[in-house]
Amino acid sequence: MAQRPAPGLPADPDPVPQGSPASERSEVRAAIRAFLLTGLAVLLVTAVPATWWLRAVAEEYATEHVLRTTQRLADHAVAPLITGDLLDGEVSAVAEVDARLRPWLEEGSIRRIKIWDREGTVVYSDEHELIGRRFTPSPGGAVLTAPGEAVVTFERQRGTENAHEEAAGPLVEVYAGFTTAAGEPMVFEVYYDDAVVRTEQRSVLLSMSPAILLTMAALQLAQLVPAVRLARRLQAHRHARARLLEHAVRAAELERARVARDLHDDVIQDLAGLSYALEAQEAGAGAGHRAALGRACTVLQGSLRSLRGITTDLYAPDVLDLGLPEAVERLADPLVRSGVEVRVRLDPDVPLSSDQQAMFLKVAREALTNIAKHARASTVDLRLARANGAAVLTVDDDGEGFDAALGPPEGHLGLRIMQDIADAAGASLAVRSRPGGGTSVVAALPLRPAAGTARP
Repeated sequence: MAQRPAPGLPADPDPVPQGSPASERSEVRAAIRAFLLTGLAVLLVTAVPATWWLRAVAEEYATEHVLRTTQRLADHAVAPLITGDLLDGEVSAVAEVDARLRPWLEEGSIRRIKIWDREGTVVYSDEHELIGRRFTPSPGGAVLTAPGEAVVTFERQRGTENAHEEAAGPLVEVYAGFTTAAGEPMVFEVYYDDAVVRTEQRSVLLSMSPAILLTMAALQLAQLVPAVRLARRLQAHRHARARLLEHAVRAAELERARVARDLHDDVIQDLAGLSYALEAQEAGAGAGHRAALGRACTVLQGSLRSLRGITTDLYAPDVLDLGLPEAVERLADPLVRSGVEVRVRLDPDVPLSSDQQAMFLKVAREALTNIAKHARASTVDLRLARANGAAVLTVDDDGEGFDAALGPPEGHLGLRIMQDIADAAGASLAVRSRPGGGTSVVAALPLRPAAGTARP
């Protein structure tokens, strides 16, 4: 026999009715939130390469600024200082150049100054011990930098000519070619602290970033309005489809009730009257006709039982009058009477409205009807419980099953009807089956907080 439901765990808050204004607002908010999160993810993904690109552009701009500054210093400040006395190593000439260049060094951004001739000899350096020394091979900048041209490198300084700069870490090294008043080509070499370029780079980066970020944010906001409209339009289409399915299910229910009523009031009553008439005729008939009348009565009574069973299948118990547990037990009674063991376990604390209880009852009816007609099962488990924030109805049988990958066998409409019932209520339906392995039907309805709904 079907078992009565056992007490369950404390209930969740009651669900929000599907299609209610609160549910619609929640769905639109969820769509907007998903859009914004997606946009933020895209923004973050694109921001990384964009940031590296901006850094490269800012570094290039800062480097160009240092090159132009160094070239102007070489052409307008250093070139007039290159005299014959300086080239001859006169102490007074070196002291004069020291005095003219000392403010640059004291300012702190310039770490070292060297002036080279084309053969790689240091004509002047603020580190006097380097003056007059020739380095072979000569520094690349001193050889390759033509007058009016400048090159820059970012690196740690190594080599005999950079013994005084090795401990300073990465430096910005600039070679600027220039021509002295006497027309002799020279190379002006300056070592800048890399903070000079990095500060300029940050300044450029910070000046460009707001415009780019504001543009991307404006684009995101501009896309938000059509996204909201699209979400609402899709929601309206979904609700319209759900309403159509609900109307179709209700129309099918009304038609089933009408057919059941017509069978009960007309066909079954007429056949019952005919059965009584045959029994009366059988009692007064001769021996030759009595056997034939008896067989006719037997066939007629079997047909009446079948029609009453069909009427019961067509016209399900009223969940409002009986409650979900009693209504499910009545649906299971025909299987129980046919010898199938049916175990019913319904958690009474699953919060369901009357419409939602009716939906689960309809799914259970179709599942049990399919089992009775096709499964040839010996046991059936029907459970209603709460799982992962949803009310879940599970109907398992150990019958013949079918290949779920190929869909239900031809002519079996029960699964399609169950799918339509679930769709109309906003529930999901999953059917798992394999030949010889039975069938499992799972209907899940999400539960959301609300108040004032009925309980099973």
